[in-house]
Amino acid sequence: MARKGKVVIDQELCKGCYLCVRACPVKVLEPDTELNASGCYPIKAVNTEKCIACGACYEVCPDVCIEIYELEESEV
Repeated sequence: MARKGKVVIDQELCKGCYLCVRACPVKVLEPDTELNASGCYPIKAVNTEKCIACGACYEVCPDVCIEIYELEESEV
């Protein structure tokens, strides 16, 4: 069975470099259309059901604004 995950993003810490968007193999993340308090377009999770908790987005984030959780089967 494929792993399922949950991505949590602190949009106020995000500076909009989009490294995580390019790193995500299943295209869960995309740029937001709303500015954050710093005047940047942060990322947002859009296809959350596709997240496989691979951690690629977390690994490349220079601002440590992404958390990844692997979900148990009962949480899916």
